Amino acid sequence: MKKRIAIFASGSGSNAQKIMEHFKYSDEAEVALVLSNNPDAYVIQRADNFEIPSHIFDRNEFYNTDNVVNILKNLNIDLIVLAGFLWLVPYNLLKAYPNQIINIHPALLPKYGGKGMYGDHVHKAVLANKEEEHGITIHFANEHFDEGEIIYQARFKIDPSDTLDIIKFKGQQLEHQHFPKVIENLLKKM
Repeated sequence: MKKRIAIFASGSGSNAQKIMEHFKYSDEAEVALVLSNNPDAYVIQRADNFEIPSHIFDRNEFYNTDNVVNILKNLNIDLIVLAGFLWLVPYNLLKAYPNQIINIHPALLPKYGGKGMYGDHVHKAVLANKEEEHGITIHFANEHFDEGEIIYQARFKIDPSDTLDIIKFKGQQLEHQHFPKVIENLLKKM
């Protein structure tokens, strides 16, 4: 029986795309559902391109009902992947999926994490602090932003001439390279 993955994303979904590509022909796992809090998110189109169903929800449905949890349970989801998803995970979802929700963060946690630290906000802070290295963190989600147990980190050197666009690109390359493999390894342990 294939393990089943649900991906939550709020925006473009480039990491979601890499995950969908990685598992498209897998005998071990499949992406069964893509969920978004943004009806205009390009990740919905990416899911359609792979013929993967999607579900769009609003704040009330996510935080004040069990609808999302029930959808995931009805689809026998084994692992939830947050790939550029910007809302805090509610308690009912954490309780239903203990140690089965992972997130990717565009920095080396515990540095540059927490509320408001996403996307360009992270990279601008890293540049402003003249950090010599930067990277990505894949971690379990918990009731706080970016504080769950770290699963994997990958690093790159920041050159003095690196611009915001260059460090974003370097980080995204690491995300695309490592996130699908970390997911695959986690699923093997489940």
